[in-house]
Amino acid sequence: MLNIGGEVECNQVSQPPPPPPMAMNPVGTQPGEPPVNWMPAPQVAAPRGCPPGLEYLTQVDQLFVHQIVNLIEMCGGVELTNRYAIKNSLGQQVYFAHKESSFCMHFWCGFQRGFIFHITDNSQQEVMRLVREFKCCAGCGCCANSDSCSFEVKVEAPVGNVVGYVRQSQYYLGPKFDILDAERRPVVKIKGPYCMCQDIEFDVFTGDMATTIGKVFKHWPGCYKAAWTDADNFGVTFPADLHVNVKATLLAAVFLIDIMFFEGSKQ
Repeated sequence: MLNIGGEVECNQVSQPPPPPPMAMNPVGTQPGEPPVNWMPAPQVAAPRGCPPGLEYLTQVDQLFVHQIVNLIEMCGGVELTNRYAIKNSLGQQVYFAHKESSFCMHFWCGFQRGFIFHITDNSQQEVMRLVREFKCCAGCGCCANSDSCSFEVKVEAPVGNVVGYVRQSQYYLGPKFDILDAERRPVVKIKGPYCMCQDIEFDVFTGDMATTIGKVFKHWPGCYKAAWTDADNFGVTFPADLHVNVKATLLAAVFLIDIMFFEGSKQ
């Protein structure tokens, strides 16, 4: 019963203690997976203009992307929702990513399919979103650099705020990609090798292609994983003082390169 003052008069009958709160799984993990060792938050103030959640990128000059392989996928060859751990050079997890793509799009459209990558931090906040629209018959041939045929990924940080684009500019004679800022001005460029097998490196250049400033690389996961899943291990290196928006867009390029050249649906 309520008093006039709004307080509740409790009966004197003893009440059983409330049940303890249920333990929550760490972000991005499933039952049976080891706990995540997250990168500590930077102790210095984020630079001016840094989107919230990207301050972690001010502290790194390389990122490693490890696909989290589900036991069912590994044993049965059935691909489930792709999940990724994004780590720094110390093995600390910086972000978690998962790919959103419809069942029909995945199995019928192959590497041309549209997708959305949701990238979250250790508090489960979505700090980045990578979006690619579906384009039929795109991505290869002499028209790969045209607006209607080139693959493009839009990078939002936070969601709704565009910070850059990854745009394909060439396919034959080694794939090329342009890293563009929010106004679509070229910032850096990526050039890949002619042959895609086992360990692969894509060079990251300055906008004039005069100086190499980093790499996007893929490490072969081993014969068992390669035979039963399309899980890969990727990474990207860049100058430590590169703007966080460009670092985020280079991370988007890692996912685009994986889907275009290495996922099993394309093969």
